[in-house]
Amino acid sequence: MHCFKYQTQQIYKRSSKMRFSLIYVISAVALMYACTASDENHDALKSQIEEIAAKAPGQVGVAVIYGTDTLTINNSEDYPLMSMFKLHEAIAVCHTLEKTKAGLDTTLIIKRNMLDHGTWSPMLKDYAADSFHISAGKLVEYILIDSDNNASNILFDSIVSVAATDSIISEILPGRGFRLSHTEAEMQKKHELSYKNATSPLAYASLVNRVFSDSIMSHRSQSFIIQLMYDCNTGMSRIAAGLPDSVAFAHRTGSGYVNERSEVVAVNDGGYVSLPDGRAYSIAILVKDYAGPQEDAEKVISEISKTIYKYILLSAKLF
Repeated sequence: MHCFKYQTQQIYKRSSKMRFSLIYVISAVALMYACTASDENHDALKSQIEEIAAKAPGQVGVAVIYGTDTLTINNSEDYPLMSMFKLHEAIAVCHTLEKTKAGLDTTLIIKRNMLDHGTWSPMLKDYAADSFHISAGKLVEYILIDSDNNASNILFDSIVSVAATDSIISEILPGRGFRLSHTEAEMQKKHELSYKNATSPLAYASLVNRVFSDSIMSHRSQSFIIQLMYDCNTGMSRIAAGLPDSVAFAHRTGSGYVNERSEVVAVNDGGYVSLPDGRAYSIAILVKDYAGPQEDAEKVISEISKTIYKYILLSAKLF
């Protein structure tokens, strides 16, 4: 041992070139080991998720973004967004109001008889008058917290169209992976149109990641959207159910109609998970055409969420 140490010291003295070569070899071996370990970790987590997804009577897609690491399962672009598109809408509304310098305090006059009384709309209970004034910001609050369909339709009719929303979000996600074509009102009349508003799991997780880790609009508007996503109280038996109370979770959900095959068109959840130690990740879990009760699809989402959380809790990297 001492002899080897002495000889190594002599080599270092004689040749700086050899010293750098030795460092290079050691670094290369370390990198090779890290890459091998990373591949193994990636495969292990992916296998666990795929096993859960394979048991579900429906198409299950997953995307996780953790720092510079990304993991996807069944990442096709055909998952109906349903009310998850209200995040796209909220971003487009804020962007449009900033561009026109109108602001979120812009007031709209709404006639109650123009609203759909047969759709999901908590706003109807809060505004009982035949006509009422409401701010654009309050409508954004209704769509992101309560998933209010009337509020969504009003914003599309008064502030920004679906086509304009699609264009605005495409600038944030140049690779796209999504498409927006119809309003809640149009899907309510013709349920099969819900397949036209679609996304890949990665596109949705990427949008969430931009909202929480990048600057895509004014700080005031972006902070407003982020807080509303933390306040969202729909779909808490999905991703949130797989997380402990110590974890902060901001999200937007989407739930579909039942199609002609008696399948639930979509049971979705996507958001941002913040661990107490400061680490965070964006996640989207989408279930398409589920041949069973919505509650069972939510259990699948919860199980996948729990699997991912446990893995990240114990890992410095996703893979």
